Amino acid sequence: MQASINNSDLAQPILAGVLAAIVGYASTFTLVLAALTAAGASPQQAGSGLFSVCIAIGILNIVVAWRVRRPVSFAWTTPGAAFLLTVGEPVGGFPAVAGAFLVCAALIALTGFVGPLARLVAALPAALANAMLAGMLLVLCLAPINAVAELPFLALPILAAWALGLRFARRYAVPIAVAVTGVVLATTTHLPAGTFDGAWPSLVPVMPQFTFDALIRITLPLYVVTMASQNLPGVAVMKANGYALEPAPIFVLTGFSSAATALFGGIASNLAAITAAICAGPEAHPDPARRWPAPVAAGFTYLALGLLASLAAAFIAASPPLLIQAVAGLALFSSLASALAGALADEDVRLPAILTFVATASGITILGIGAPFWGLVGGIVLLVLLRQGQRK
Repeated sequence: MQASINNSDLAQPILAGVLAAIVGYASTFTLVLAALTAAGASPQQAGSGLFSVCIAIGILNIVVAWRVRRPVSFAWTTPGAAFLLTVGEPVGGFPAVAGAFLVCAALIALTGFVGPLARLVAALPAALANAMLAGMLLVLCLAPINAVAELPFLALPILAAWALGLRFARRYAVPIAVAVTGVVLATTTHLPAGTFDGAWPSLVPVMPQFTFDALIRITLPLYVVTMASQNLPGVAVMKANGYALEPAPIFVLTGFSSAATALFGGIASNLAAITAAICAGPEAHPDPARRWPAPVAAGFTYLALGLLASLAAAFIAASPPLLIQAVAGLALFSSLASALAGALADEDVRLPAILTFVATASGITILGIGAPFWGLVGGIVLLVLLRQGQRK
């Protein structure tokens, strides 16, 4: 494909890239901050984590797209943040979470270096991965309903804004809900003196600690979710838009970038899936060879949005947690719908997928290991048994 672009052709992909970054950031930054806070991060550490991952995906978007002249897009792991929000603070506190992030980053990089490991991850049935993701998202997607019951005067305007956004400006529904949430909180939340002191973004180092509890409860499920629900769909989105992508170098790059952000409390980065469709699709440019500036523009936008990380973290720390979770839940409704559809599409895998979904949504902990792991194990075991029965 011809990769050169005239200046007159830059406007459309640049606008698409800016839009992708704004939608991606505004839709889920509250989820990332809430997840880090729930895992034991202080407001300063949560802001540092968001800032670091904004820097990482900003640089990845700019450098990779510019280098390969293809619209390769990167984002943080939204399903991973959703999972982290359900885990709670592990033994060892946030330093143990940073250690779990670091080991997860090493596994992602190792997937790129070791071919059989990449094939093993790719062999995970998509239905079971979607079912596990849906089980984790269900708890979060109940938050808007719980917020309406407990905080009706605060939650109903947000829910109404989201619904009206879906009706008249579907792509902007979640950013509209986030904006209304900001207005509601600004007019109703009492902010203690000094809330925004030191709100200018800064990177706060976190010395990782490695505990068995965090490695089992966080690292393994986070790795599986990031690979199965972000990286592999990201490759599929690129293929669907006509771009052949060698995934191994991408996994290595995102693994190293995730390791760097883990040292500052940041969650993993990966190939974009949803926003990748904006940068790699016809919205960016009718000519596929002229779409690569879109991720470059998205990268610069993420770097700019990262400057708001500490301010957002300080504001959210002073806000009702249920309301923040409600906004995050609204942002994940479409992800839940897609995950459920993917989990139940294949009738032969439907029952194992339902078992994975139910076990994951149950929130059980056995031997100190969380529900997502057991849901995936249970689904795989049942799938193997059913397939062996079919062969006999």
